[in-house]
Amino acid sequence: METQAQVLNTPTKPAVNENIVIVLLAAINFTHIMDFVIMAPLNPILKKEFGITTGEFSFLVAAYTLSAGVSGIISSFFIDRFDRKAAIITLYFGFVVSNLCCALAPDYAIFLISRVIAGFFGGILASLIFSVIGDVVPPQRRGKATGIVMSAFSAASVIGIPIGLHLAGTINWKAPFMLLTVLSGIVLILCYRMFPSLTGHMTAKRNPPLETILAVLRNPNLLWSLSFTAMLMLAGFSVVPFVSDYLGANIGLTTAELGYVYFFGGLATAVSGPLVGRLADKFGKQRVFVIAAVASIAPMLIITSLPALSLTIVLIYTTIFFICFGARFVPAIALITGSVSHQQRGSFMSINSSVQQLSSSIAAFGAGLALVNTTDGHVINFNYVGYFACAAIVACIFISYKIKQVS
Repeated sequence: METQAQVLNTPTKPAVNENIVIVLLAAINFTHIMDFVIMAPLNPILKKEFGITTGEFSFLVAAYTLSAGVSGIISSFFIDRFDRKAAIITLYFGFVVSNLCCALAPDYAIFLISRVIAGFFGGILASLIFSVIGDVVPPQRRGKATGIVMSAFSAASVIGIPIGLHLAGTINWKAPFMLLTVLSGIVLILCYRMFPSLTGHMTAKRNPPLETILAVLRNPNLLWSLSFTAMLMLAGFSVVPFVSDYLGANIGLTTAELGYVYFFGGLATAVSGPLVGRLADKFGKQRVFVIAAVASIAPMLIITSLPALSLTIVLIYTTIFFICFGARFVPAIALITGSVSHQQRGSFMSINSSVQQLSSSIAAFGAGLALVNTTDGHVINFNYVGYFACAAIVACIFISYKIKQVS
């Protein structure tokens, strides 16, 4: 029998401060999302600075997402062997260094390599963030925690992109990446000092990663979900990375005016996203997705063939476009999450994340090859990319009827 002294001297594991973990994860996600989304509005600036074509710019976007997708698959074989804190600090350090390389890149080739490295670390971080939420936050509060962390996307659009564009326009294209390096460095220090050691997952019994992947591939319902994800990314990221280039080259918007496009678009999405989520809960996720998908077709066709108009009219069209773009994702993610059992959800969402990144890479690369710059700098064939995106949206609608909800 233990004596009272032995009990008193037994070391106890400190409780994890859930709020601190969520705030740190949100900060990591903000910098990661910012690193990805800043590329689209910088399109015309980078093309001018590096003297590259639209196709070569698409390599920058595709390289990041391709690297992120591949690293997400590779990491699934070993990431659970490490303390979450050690994994996050190591990966985030690599992310900070890669952004510094982007800021210091002297030419297109070095910048492209830096984007590949950033995607590698960012892809693993993206899946690790939600693994930590599952480790730390109880199921009854997990939705709220996920919402807080996911709000980084809206914050990056409303705050990050306009500031990044302002710095790029007033200083140079390197400034946004230097800002990201500084912000990420501060977050890294905070994580080192405040992020708790998390090792509970290391003792859990898990199936071998290859067996887990094969189990997903043998499940027709999950294959439909992965196909749904792929089409959703093809529909979105064949268009979004090139919107700013089209608006600048064909409509004549300045760098400052592009900042307004992303500010109002991000702000509107931040408001409409929760509303669409509530509608999906009330009227059904599949039904709301179909309505949002159908509603997004007209704005997609308009934004990819927009003539020269006043800034006010352009902002109305682009804001509607971003609202519809975001509205599809809210019920779509809920559909995908509900298509897998609780036992398989973690591994499936990791695979789904990789499919998402790889599909985004294919979309950006393919669209970049299709788009052509004329001798006077105008972008042509964007309307054909819009037709393709709309076809992918229609495919998403049909696939959504095939997905069964199991949880």
